[in-house]
Amino acid sequence: MVIAKDQSTAKKSKIGGRKRIASAEEGEVDDDTVFVQLLKTAGVILKYGNLPNKLTLDQAIFQKKLYQSLRKHARYPNVVQEFIRGMESYIENRDKFRNCLLPCGQYQEGESSNTVNYQESLIKLLLGIEILQPPVMNMLFEKIPEFMYDGVPEDGINLPRLIINQFKWLDRIVDSKDLTNKVLQLISVAPLEIQCDIITSLPEILEDAQHNEIAKELNSLLQQNTHLTVSILDALSSLNLRAELLVEVRHSVMSTLSAVKLDDLPVVVKFILHAITTADAMEVIRELRKNLELESCVLPCQLQASQGKQNQIAKGTSVSRENGSNDCVAIMFDVIKAAVRFQKVTAEAWIKAIESVDSAAEHKVIDLLVLLILHSAGASISKKQVEKLLRSKIRLDQIRDQLLQVAFRSHALVVREYFPSVLSLAQTLLRSPDISVVSFGSQMYKYAFMMFDSYCQQEVVGALVTHVCSGFTAEVDISLDVLTDLVSQSSSAMAIYAIFVKGILDYMDNLSPQQIRKLFFILSTLAFSRGLEGSHIQDDMHIIIRKQLSSTISKYKRIGIIGAVMMVGSMACDGSKVDTCSSDLPAMSKESFRQATALLELVRSCSEHSPEAAALYYDEMANLVQKGNLDPQVQELIGRSVLDDFQEDFVVDLIPDIADKYLLPLKCMFNLDEEESEGGIVINLLPLLSNSLTNASIDGKPSKQGAKKCVSPVSLASFFRLLRLCEEVQHDGNLEEIDALLGCPLHLTNLELVEKVESLSKPERELLCSLLFHAINWFREVVNGFCKLQDIEMKGKVLLRLQNITQLQGLLEKCITATPGYVPPLANFDSEITEVPPTIAPAAVAKKRNKDLKGKRKQKSEGSKNSSTDSSQTEEPSEESQMPTGNTQGKENNEEGKVFVNLANYRAYFRELDINVFFALQSGLVTKSQLDSELHTKVTEVVQLGSAELVFLLEDLSRKLDYMLVANVTKKILFLKVKGDRDVGFSHLRQMTPQQVAQFTLKLLNPLCNHLENAHNFFQALMAGNNGVVDVLGSDVKESQRMAACYHLLLQILNTLFAWCGFAQNENRKLLKSALDVLANRLKAGDGELGMEELFRQTFRYLQNFQNTIPRCASAVTLTQLLIVISSRSSDSQCKEKIATIARGFLCQSWILPTGEKEKGNKYNEALDTLLCIYLKHTDDVLKSVEEIAGVGVPELMNSTKEGNSRTFPTLTRQTFLVFYRVMMRELDSSVKEIPSGTQSDSAEVQIEKLLRWNLAVRDFHILVNLVKVFDSRPVLGVCLKHGRLFIESFLKQGMPLLDYSFKKHRDDVHSLLKTLQLSTRQLHHMCGHSKINQDTNLTNHVPLLKKLLELFVYRVKAMLTINKCQEAFWLGNLKNRDLQGEEILTQQSQEESGGDEASQLPEDDMEEEVEEEENDECESKIRKATRDDEDSDSD
Repeated sequence: MVIAKDQSTAKKSKIGGRKRIASAEEGEVDDDTVFVQLLKTAGVILKYGNLPNKLTLDQAIFQKKLYQSLRKHARYPNVVQEFIRGMESYIENRDKFRNCLLPCGQYQEGESSNTVNYQESLIKLLLGIEILQPPVMNMLFEKIPEFMYDGVPEDGINLPRLIINQFKWLDRIVDSKDLTNKVLQLISVAPLEIQCDIITSLPEILEDAQHNEIAKELNSLLQQNTHLTVSILDALSSLNLRAELLVEVRHSVMSTLSAVKLDDLPVVVKFILHAITTADAMEVIRELRKNLELESCVLPCQLQASQGKQNQIAKGTSVSRENGSNDCVAIMFDVIKAAVRFQKVTAEAWIKAIESVDSAAEHKVIDLLVLLILHSAGASISKKQVEKLLRSKIRLDQIRDQLLQVAFRSHALVVREYFPSVLSLAQTLLRSPDISVVSFGSQMYKYAFMMFDSYCQQEVVGALVTHVCSGFTAEVDISLDVLTDLVSQSSSAMAIYAIFVKGILDYMDNLSPQQIRKLFFILSTLAFSRGLEGSHIQDDMHIIIRKQLSSTISKYKRIGIIGAVMMVGSMACDGSKVDTCSSDLPAMSKESFRQATALLELVRSCSEHSPEAAALYYDEMANLVQKGNLDPQVQELIGRSVLDDFQEDFVVDLIPDIADKYLLPLKCMFNLDEEESEGGIVINLLPLLSNSLTNASIDGKPSKQGAKKCVSPVSLASFFRLLRLCEEVQHDGNLEEIDALLGCPLHLTNLELVEKVESLSKPERELLCSLLFHAINWFREVVNGFCKLQDIEMKGKVLLRLQNITQLQGLLEKCITATPGYVPPLANFDSEITEVPPTIAPAAVAKKRNKDLKGKRKQKSEGSKNSSTDSSQTEEPSEESQMPTGNTQGKENNEEGKVFVNLANYRAYFRELDINVFFALQSGLVTKSQLDSELHTKVTEVVQLGSAELVFLLEDLSRKLDYMLVANVTKKILFLKVKGDRDVGFSHLRQMTPQQVAQFTLKLLNPLCNHLENAHNFFQALMAGNNGVVDVLGSDVKESQRMAACYHLLLQILNTLFAWCGFAQNENRKLLKSALDVLANRLKAGDGELGMEELFRQTFRYLQNFQNTIPRCASAVTLTQLLIVISSRSSDSQCKEKIATIARGFLCQSWILPTGEKEKGNKYNEALDTLLCIYLKHTDDVLKSVEEIAGVGVPELMNSTKEGNSRTFPTLTRQTFLVFYRVMMRELDSSVKEIPSGTQSDSAEVQIEKLLRWNLAVRDFHILVNLVKVFDSRPVLGVCLKHGRLFIESFLKQGMPLLDYSFKKHRDDVHSLLKTLQLSTRQLHHMCGHSKINQDTNLTNHVPLLKKLLELFVYRVKAMLTINKCQEAFWLGNLKNRDLQGEEILTQQSQEESGGDEASQLPEDDMEEEVEEEENDECESKIRKATRDDEDSDSD
């Protein structure tokens, strides 16, 4: 044993080295003091130097032995003082004191084998002994000041902090108050670092009883010293405080929130959120959100940039500061995340606080970031709730893209942490039917891709690809748009993920041609933007395109053509001509040029045998050339052959005599250069069309004759468009080489055949129709090509071509009418044929047998087809069915009984007009000079834009503006494919942005106003000659109809422009001001610049001047809506009154058609409905206006003849009564809902005012319900039952509480009101009986709910009388079933008494017992008697 010990000692000395040599001063402390001896006896061996004191026993055993040694000592209690004095002398030495404060070591030869690894310090063990605790504490507090201002010692141990740690987590405190006082005294004198240590340790030192007292002191200290904010709040967060004190502290903290240092922000927010209760959660969160300014937490980008430019050190400082600020913000949001995750109250308060913000200016970045946190937390708040709130805020334009941009750019670190929520929200928003919400979701994808790392970028691309493959048209479109933007802005970053995008090629069957065009643009840009790195995508695209081009199915061939052209566009892109990121494309190499030419040749050879495929190829190439960024070599290659091919295929020399060998006689038509007829050219239309039809009829499909291509007029317009654009690009807009095509004639047929088209055979009729379609499309494309030329003669020819178009369209309408089942040739080749089927109105001349009978049936079916969505209007053919209007499905010539189709249904078969064509609206009088053979002016012909051409242009412009300038930012997107694709015919327009379209329209405002004033003057002159009435009998009816159409279209264009939601954005504010300037200056040219309010006021006045010459009711609606749009952007309070006056004026006007007949029909009824709604919504008092119409206008109608009308309101006739009745009932319901419910706290004046409103409303309701006795058609009954139920429901909810509190003071008024309402409810009951006896399901659907409300009304009146102690004035009785006229409906019992059979007209369960008020004078006398008795009792 001795040998082993010696070996162990030797080993230790060998390992310990120098440390063992210095052990002379590190031995055990052994002296005769009571302190040392008692500790040694109890089990603690004190050590010198750096060795820890040794504890030979368990801590609890040591404390117990020392306590017993002191208590059982002979000199107790004096021995305690001796012990303390010995201790004081012992710890005078700093090293010994430090050893007493540090944890004790475990004695290696101790007997205890189960001792804990960690031992407390000697001081901490002594503080655990009650008799030693107070003197030891006093000694420690006295020792702290000795070390407060010492620097950092050599051993690095902070003694004050070590002393404070001794007070933590004591099992028992003998005198807690004394400890609290000493701690507070120490805080008041200690330096800042010691103060922070003490304050932070307070929750671990003090008992719960002292928490409130110390919290008050800390709160006052918080106001005095902001440097202690973090320490104080950290301590307060761990204290158990009273609710009142916590609120007080929280208010003081919240007041200093904006001045808190960034590093302290997370602690401050944590304290504010840590103890929120249900009662104060909303208030706390709202105040926190208000005071928390994240904008001040991030260095401005400009400052960082300038610092980076100065020197490297400054740059490093700014970067470190930015990272520090981001870290603090991230920690703060972690605090918020913890709060909302574990406290449902906090999460709900955040939701409500964000929801309560009602303007975009008040929303902050924190709102968006907190929504991300709430969405990611998911425990206390459902994700759907967050998504719903965000959608609502975006839809209301309260959370905008700018806020999203700031969140991503300034707080990318925070947003990145919640990337899964960002992705989930973006996916949800992108599937929304609202345009604004979809746009916001797409921005989230873009920012996430541009701001985050490669993992996030991969997830974003994967999500977008998933959207594209979803099959929903709107979702696919927006996803492809996002991918296109990402490719254009970050092609190098996107190239890494090209393999994901390539996967979409497997789903091309579900994509439209427009979507395929976008997809191939994306893929080809990725494939050719990085040279050889994209070679694998290039190979795959070549394979797919070749496969599609070789297909015999037109759908797949179309995909191949589009893909090939887009691929050529990327291969041959000239980087010097583009501004986007793709400008880094390498110069076109010989190999790339060879590939591009080979691909173009392949497409040409694969499409030349199909006219439709060739036309699509020409259109796609034209779009490519129009961009103007093709490599010069490729551009020259394309332009070289186009002109020669066009002349060879479609142009022939003009020969006077031509052999007639075709199905129709050949004739040269529409030559504008007749004086140059010799040596002229002509478009060979009819021969080519006849040949192509002959070839198609032989094989049943387009012929394929080896290498010989098929030349068809189907591709004529497309080929000319490509030719024209190539000429523009090559000659900088100069078209001299092809300007002969503008005036050259066409080989058509004798158009007099149209007048006898019914005598032609079916092939001849179809050939004639196709010929007219091709001629119109040729002229439309010619106008597109030459509309930008400034030469006067060319302008005149363009106007003449517009006249030719309108002339041919009139002929085409007649031909199509006589050719049922005819399908026109395609003009837009990037869409499916089945997407745009023609809608052909049935011709009355098709079959003349049973003409009268079929005419009646057709009228009925047409009326039902053209009616509005309100089914009630079509359910009463005797009164309410109307004739179809002239501008919807067809135009009826009453003399001949023929129905002509409307070419608007064939819009998809006409070539799209370019937007530059509308510069023709600026043309006034244009002179066209004809020259003689010696080039002298022979004749000067005046060419003017006629009314027919003006209607043609305005219709197209209105359609384009409706498509591009969305009035409501939340316009719905249709996810299901519908017949008649909305995008057909707008492929050129879609290349522009809404802002560009608005800017273009702004240039047209002055000419549009000129035409508007001309129309105004036209109808003003007509009115002047007809005593102020637009009655044009004897004048040119067609001209009047066209001018009326122009008037309506011009107002519609202005309304679409000013209602554009883009004007609400700040960046378009200047554009709006320019538009208002134009209209305001038309009224009076101003010398100086006007403010926005004055511009709105002047514009309103200018438009208001047109009200007296409006020719049609629909135009009146459009003008009124335009005025409402202008007034909605202005703060002028008088506009509402003016609009009401204007609308009333239109209602009091008799609308006469140019034929002299009164306007009628479903469109007219819809216009009246809108006008009446506008009038009642803008009038000062809806109830008085309803009373005037129902009480004055309707009686005048009843006293008039069958075809008569009301004198006050001429638009009120028996045919339009349903419109007036429905609107009045609807607005009456809406107005009573706005009357506040009565409360007991209402003043007498408020009660009287509400009673007067309800009296007026009930009187109006009574008048309207009683009108059913005279106008008893099914639609009127349906309206009355529906809105009568709603009125009774509103009265029970809002009116009856008022009567409860008003009965005592206003008994007569209440009695009168109830009596009037009772008469109305009785009539409603009669209507229920009438509905059941007639077994009309449309009416009986309203009966159960209405009867339930009628019964509730009676019992509610009884409850009101009971509350006011008048229940004896009420009794129950049986109400007899009666019809509309009040005649009793015989029941089963009454029939038996009259000797009839037992069959009853009503089912037995319909014989319900109704509770009603007394109907006769006896009831009234009882009520009066009860009232007098009650008054007597009150006076007593």
